[in-house]
Amino acid sequence: MTNKEKIELMRTREKKIEMGGGAKALEKVKSTGRLTARERLGRLFDEGTFVEMDKFVEHRCVNFGMDQTEVPGEGVVTGYGMVNGRTVFAFAQDFSTMGGSLGEMHAAKIVKCQDRAMSAGAPIVGLNDSGGARIQEAVDSLAGYGRIFYKNTMASGIIPQVSAIMGPSAGGAVYSPALMDFIYMVDKEYAQMFITGPQVVKAVMGEEVTAMELGGAMTHNTKSGVAHFVAASDEDCIDQIKKLLGYLPLNNREQAPVAPCTDPVDRMEEKLNTLVPEASNRPYDIKKVIKLVVDDGEIYESQALYAMNMVTCFARMNGRPVGIIANQPAVLAGCLDINSSDKASRFIRFCDCFNLPILTFVDVPGYLPGTGQEYGGIIRHGAKMLYVYPEATVPKITIVVRKAYGGSYLGMCSGQTGADVVMAWPSAEIAVMGAEGAAKIIFRKEDPENLKKKTQEYIENFATPYQAARHGLIEQVIEPRETRPMIIRALRMLEGKKEDRPWKKHGNIPL
Repeated sequence: MTNKEKIELMRTREKKIEMGGGAKALEKVKSTGRLTARERLGRLFDEGTFVEMDKFVEHRCVNFGMDQTEVPGEGVVTGYGMVNGRTVFAFAQDFSTMGGSLGEMHAAKIVKCQDRAMSAGAPIVGLNDSGGARIQEAVDSLAGYGRIFYKNTMASGIIPQVSAIMGPSAGGAVYSPALMDFIYMVDKEYAQMFITGPQVVKAVMGEEVTAMELGGAMTHNTKSGVAHFVAASDEDCIDQIKKLLGYLPLNNREQAPVAPCTDPVDRMEEKLNTLVPEASNRPYDIKKVIKLVVDDGEIYESQALYAMNMVTCFARMNGRPVGIIANQPAVLAGCLDINSSDKASRFIRFCDCFNLPILTFVDVPGYLPGTGQEYGGIIRHGAKMLYVYPEATVPKITIVVRKAYGGSYLGMCSGQTGADVVMAWPSAEIAVMGAEGAAKIIFRKEDPENLKKKTQEYIENFATPYQAARHGLIEQVIEPRETRPMIIRALRMLEGKKEDRPWKKHGNIPL
């Protein structure tokens, strides 16, 4: 055989592999509204930059007629390329080929992709679309999942890991996404994730539930909190992933990319002076405050539909990416509860892993009361925030907008729980509890007329930022319109921040 013939043979084999399960199978996938695995990768990577790995890998299973079964590409496409000019690794499961089921060599391709991403110091993106474990390969499939989970864990905090549920994902297949940093879900019938499907739930528990109700995008974005972002389509999902990567460094040793900034760093925003209601029991949208402070009013919110009494989002300040945590007075008065504590804690740890400064906007009246919260472990869950803020070594800036009561104030990154800089607006109320409740306790023996007078005196003297400022517990009381330039100045000051911590293997967070 001549060299030319050998090259032609190679190209023929490549084309066969690139066709996955064949034209008919690919068309069946596309008829559901999905992109094919290769189309998804084509949209993710900059044109002409994708380099495929392990294209010719084949399974070696001989059980149940598998020795006569071809699985082109082993049901998954892996490789690397450029996303907006920066190196990223990715794998895309191919549902057209044996349902994208995971066997020993399918897993080996993903594991190699994970290893290469780690050694190159580059993010990894997993596009999941799989029928689950390849039953014919029995325990080898399970072992494959185990290897992937191990690599997910080793990569955690070293490189960003992003997962997208773009097809079925059940049983063991859900745990690799769960171990990664962020999960996207396409809000379509074909994209679901659950431990056991509706039929098993009905058989074992007697519950009637559809696949979408059990494991669809809206379920995991609104109820379980498993997913972080919802996408309208495959195309929207991939475009959102590219947007997220733009906020992140390639790995934990690098800084996040700085974007050109045309929004003046000294911009005074007059609307902030009147945005927060004077009555402390009136709600408002904290996202309006955030958007008036950050570059060009742009935020990218994580878990926007879950635990909505807490806002977690990415933004930029003078072109530099930051992570933002904020109480949302428009929902549950901004109280901390089990779900919002979990949501914020995980986001804070992610920002700390990848060198993103943390801005915290505080308007919190306390922890949500009630037997449901107490029995559900609000003490344990609330303690997570008291753990993660002091643990974080990135620059931390706290802005007290209005209420900051009791332990919830400490949970929202006070100076004593880790903030490098604490600023307060004149509307801030930093106290052990609400002024009226405190006055009723302190002045409980006073007659009603005197109580009213004493309560007003208490409000003027203690429900303000100035008691904390007198004791050096906050650095600055600022006019709201100054918030943007003051934050940017603090971020500049903290650019070289370094913290030496006592050596330890790791802490024991109250999980």
